[in-house]
Amino acid sequence: MEEYSASATTVSFDRPIPLLRGPIPAGGSESGQYVLAFRSLDSWAAAYKRCEAQIKEQCEEGARIGCAVSASNNCKPPWWRSLGGAVVDMREREKCEEREFKECLVAAKDKCSGFAKEKCSAAFLDARIAVETEVDGLIWLASMPEDSSWWLGSLVQARRNKTNRRARDLLLKQQKQSHATY
Repeated sequence: MEEYSASATTVSFDRPIPLLRGPIPAGGSESGQYVLAFRSLDSWAAAYKRCEAQIKEQCEEGARIGCAVSASNNCKPPWWRSLGGAVVDMREREKCEEREFKECLVAAKDKCSGFAKEKCSAAFLDARIAVETEVDGLIWLASMPEDSSWWLGSLVQARRNKTNRRARDLLLKQQKQSHATY
């Protein structure tokens, strides 16, 4: 007999992974087109670091395997030595393999760091990041006469528009601001 209870017929799913990027208006809010953008520069930076760490980890794992094979090949005795029935010193070969493996892994880690940075930078520097602007309210405030008492209310009611900028542009702007403060 089949059981039709809630526990037997309910399928549980893993919690959904939150979106890294969300849709925001492409240009102005009146264009009707949307682009996917990171919610903030911080969320972009966190995703970039994670991308870099994952690629570096995968690269280093592959390098470990490659370095082990390479060390074994570099330290094996020549084929002609076994013809005379000579015994191979396994302790010496083991030391050689450890030394070769460590040297190979150090070089590979440096290359993996550069590889991860190169692969992530290409995609992430062109990614879009959501930014807020107050242009409408500030333009309205600037058009008011100086003696107007409305300026305080307009500053509070300044409409915030969501738009987006490329990460490359935001990072350059941030660098310029940090250099200007010194």
